[in-house]
Amino acid sequence: MTVVATAGLAGPRRRRQRRQRRVLGLVVLVVLLLALCAASVMFGTRTIPLGEVWTALVRPNGTELDIIVRSLRVPRTLIGVLAGLALGAAGALMQGHTRNPLADPGLLGVTQGAAFGVVFAVVVLGANGLYGYIWFGFAGAMIASVAVFLLGAAGGRGATPVTLALAGAAVSALLYGLIAAVVLGNDQGMEIYRFWRVGSIAGRDFAVTGQVLPFLLLGLVLAVVNTPGMNTLALGEDVATALGQRVGRTRALGVVAITLLVGAAVAACGPIAFLGLVVPHLARAVTGPDYRWLVPFSALLGAALLLAADVLGRVLTGDSFEVGILLAILGAPVFIVLVRRKGLARI
Repeated sequence: MTVVATAGLAGPRRRRQRRQRRVLGLVVLVVLLLALCAASVMFGTRTIPLGEVWTALVRPNGTELDIIVRSLRVPRTLIGVLAGLALGAAGALMQGHTRNPLADPGLLGVTQGAAFGVVFAVVVLGANGLYGYIWFGFAGAMIASVAVFLLGAAGGRGATPVTLALAGAAVSALLYGLIAAVVLGNDQGMEIYRFWRVGSIAGRDFAVTGQVLPFLLLGLVLAVVNTPGMNTLALGEDVATALGQRVGRTRALGVVAITLLVGAAVAACGPIAFLGLVVPHLARAVTGPDYRWLVPFSALLGAALLLAADVLGRVLTGDSFEVGILLAILGAPVFIVLVRRKGLARI
């Protein structure tokens, strides 16, 4: 009897300890993110003490330091936080819905769709600046992801992880060929495409943030709403259907959330490699498979890693390395480790 009673108490105790660990992890990530935001405003080609940063924010007097803080570093930090939140959360959603542990934001055609929108705006319509092509990048991402979902759901059986991945690969390959055909014959289009393709949060001001903010916030809300259904889908589609889960609606909601998050982030910053791929695996080590915790963890961790890479690049290279390049360099070894891990295919 004593053994049975002890075993009965062990379950609730473990759940309580797991919940405490997750809450503590969220608090640590929030504190870390705030510290990285401060570091992002302070450090760069010119280091600004925190006291002077505060003065520039609350009592500006039009000096060069005020311009650096308010017009350059604060907008750069804000767009970095938003893009990191979006790509981290979208990476967790994407890996869950496709049941692919190596899924990244480009898997559903979102990245190539945004790239084609940028190229179309520049070459065909003559747009020559970020404000001219950001909306076309977002529209291209939306159209590509809708096409992938419709192709994946064709045949009457609905979208499945396999059909979504195959449709995404096909649409991405098609768009990549179209992009190459357009930009190779247009010098201006090639130059702007190359600049956007690097992946950068530099040179983005509050206007860009205001353009993408509503879509990012809506995407984050939908991602959180989608998490209970993802937990049910993780048991298998047949089990989820037997439990009353509307699989098609859950998948559609996830695709909409991914499109809003990745489409807005990629349109504003360009494709930032490895963040959406690596972050969910790091978060899963703390949260386990519960998407109600995994998605918020991935979002906060994505924002923290993106800002950390941006600050590191500015300090070590004098701002000559964009964050997309640095994350690719740092993410490649982590990617190799993930591929070689046993049990990686189980999500």
